[in-house]
Amino acid sequence: MNRLGPLTPETAKGTARDLLADLIERHGSVGLMVRTMAHSPAVLGGYLQLSRAMKRAKLPREVAERISLAVQDHQDCALCLASHTDAARGLGINDDEIAMARQGTSADPKIAAMVSYGLRVHTAPATITDDQIAELTRYGYSDREIADVVGIVALNVLTGAFNLVAGLHPEPTVAR
Repeated sequence: MNRLGPLTPETAKGTARDLLADLIERHGSVGLMVRTMAHSPAVLGGYLQLSRAMKRAKLPREVAERISLAVQDHQDCALCLASHTDAARGLGINDDEIAMARQGTSADPKIAAMVSYGLRVHTAPATITDDQIAELTRYGYSDREIADVVGIVALNVLTGAFNLVAGLHPEPTVAR
């Protein structure tokens, strides 16, 4: 059961109404999380800005989605896990790799190093060492990609925490 109900442009107020109306006009519809975030124009606006900014990240999406899966598995956000699992499959990531990503690793050592780093940024950023950063550099990751992970993790913490507090869950699928 949702703790916070989703809003529409008709039920939202002020800035949130304008943001929702603009999103629906541009995209045709918006998801449950975005409609529920409209209770707080600050949260919705911040989410949209960070989300847009992270679309400009240099880290390959196949790696970023794996980091998202690791963070969301740790946060236990079912809605985010469903969304990132679908996104990963859409990128051609197989179910074994998805399962490994949820555990903070990969069969590919280069990807495993970055996913493990992303999970550490989430769980214990103060414990990241110079050697861990040097390892990422040896694998060919740039300083920008290493920094981008912080933004990817922050976006996932925001969405996962919001969904958990709001009581949002994946929509049940209907067999066709």
